[in-house]
Amino acid sequence: MIVAASNRLHVNKHNVTSIDVARLADVSQSAVSRTFTPGASVSEQTRARVMEAATKLGYRPNAIARTLSTRLSRMIAVVVSNLQNQFYPVVIEQLSQRLQQDGYHVLLFITDVEEADELLGELLRYQVDGIVMASASLSSALAQQIAEARVPVVMFNRVSRAGSISTVSSDNHGGGRAVAHFLAGGGHQRIAYLAGAEDSSTNHDRESGLADGLAERGLRIAARGVGHYEFERAAHATLELFTQGSSADRPDALFVASDHMAFAAMDTLRGALGLRVPEDVSVIGFDNVQQAEWGAYQLTTVEQDVGAMIESTVGMLMRQLQNDAVTRDHAVIPARLVVRSSARVPT
Repeated sequence: MIVAASNRLHVNKHNVTSIDVARLADVSQSAVSRTFTPGASVSEQTRARVMEAATKLGYRPNAIARTLSTRLSRMIAVVVSNLQNQFYPVVIEQLSQRLQQDGYHVLLFITDVEEADELLGELLRYQVDGIVMASASLSSALAQQIAEARVPVVMFNRVSRAGSISTVSSDNHGGGRAVAHFLAGGGHQRIAYLAGAEDSSTNHDRESGLADGLAERGLRIAARGVGHYEFERAAHATLELFTQGSSADRPDALFVASDHMAFAAMDTLRGALGLRVPEDVSVIGFDNVQQAEWGAYQLTTVEQDVGAMIESTVGMLMRQLQNDAVTRDHAVIPARLVVRSSARVPT
């Protein structure tokens, strides 16, 4: 219990400093600083004394002052370019919660372009400790600039063209290959692919995995459309895929590069085209977002392990921050096929 002399309690609560807390708790100022620094070493007895004194005085640490003294903001910037996709709001929520466990907070930046150079040029002025880029990419020139500024960057769910950037992604190629074997095993012969953004690494790897898996079964991709990871464009691309040529040439299965686009495809197949899923055409997506298990869709899809991807991302950031060194790490997280009723099951 802290017993304070009366002359120590006449402190203007709007101007309380760590020195006032240290004096009242009868500890050093550095002990106060360690108490309010996540992960810092301080005894439970000292922590209790400091917290009691801080509560009595109404003290709150000044985050701006700490940034100036430590040169660490304890802020991580997260850059996202596609919040339409139900996958990314979940990622942002879980990533934010995970970073908070290590005493960091998230600054969210939203850009409508895949190439985020202009935004990131401004972002560096915020003195963030690290950057996570989800569904966005950057040029080799800016990647080099960020590396020279000694700011750790991890690309989430992307593989960077810039060699200096760390990356975390699912096994997109393996997921596409698993889809190929599943559909071939279900007796499908005319398997189409609905692509996302043409220049994204996720799209490229999922399509190449599908092509390689089909080749192993003596098949090839029969038709192809591009939905750009957007709902309306995916619906339009699906309509084109299934109305060109004769009904005999119509695809009997469709692998879609994301669940978000797969929902648009299923709505179009059933509504505008009057086709049955999976009796007339099987549909498989990628991500396994929560809506995939809704009764209206029951979408067979490739699941991305969000938890493992986030742990890998945070681990990369923390190692670089602790070592004060920008490194080039790469992690590929296994993906798995989740079978529901939107695609015929191999017998």
